[in-house]
Amino acid sequence: MAKLVYGLMQSLDGYVDHQALGPPTPSVSRYFVDHLRGLAGMLYGRRMYEIMRYWDNDHPDWDAEDHNFAAVWRSKPKWVVSRTLKSVGPNATLVADDIEAVIRELKAKLSGEIDVAGPDLARSIADLGLMDEYQLYLRPLVLGHGKPFFAGPRPPLRFVASDVIGDDVIRLTYVPA
Repeated sequence: MAKLVYGLMQSLDGYVDHQALGPPTPSVSRYFVDHLRGLAGMLYGRRMYEIMRYWDNDHPDWDAEDHNFAAVWRSKPKWVVSRTLKSVGPNATLVADDIEAVIRELKAKLSGEIDVAGPDLARSIADLGLMDEYQLYLRPLVLGHGKPFFAGPRPPLRFVASDVIGDDVIRLTYVPA
């Protein structure tokens, strides 16, 4: 059975604004490439998927790490929850209806971790009682604005682990209490 894990890079004050946070250090980038390799797939909300589509096409300013991340990202199955998109890119499946049934089926038929990306999607999954774990990747920045990691009241959580990722990121891991 697969485990749904919601994890995003965020500022110390809880915002997930990817542009304001800037690119991760090379050691953090390598961590995320390795992390992606181990995933059963990714479950995206529309906005997060549109951000991640950046990795669908090579860019001339990319270095070897960018190419490596893109190759791993492209290889993984993706499910995109959206009622407004009409189509999705390569290796992606659009989920527009009966989201709960689709997510339950993914959890039942896959093994390993399915990465959940997008605060609104994570809240919907948590409201259904289907979220298994939260991973908060904290960067040493205070933004004061952006999209909050929790798109609503914080669910009751129980702390299970912390570790340092690369040069400047701390990962806090929680499970629903």
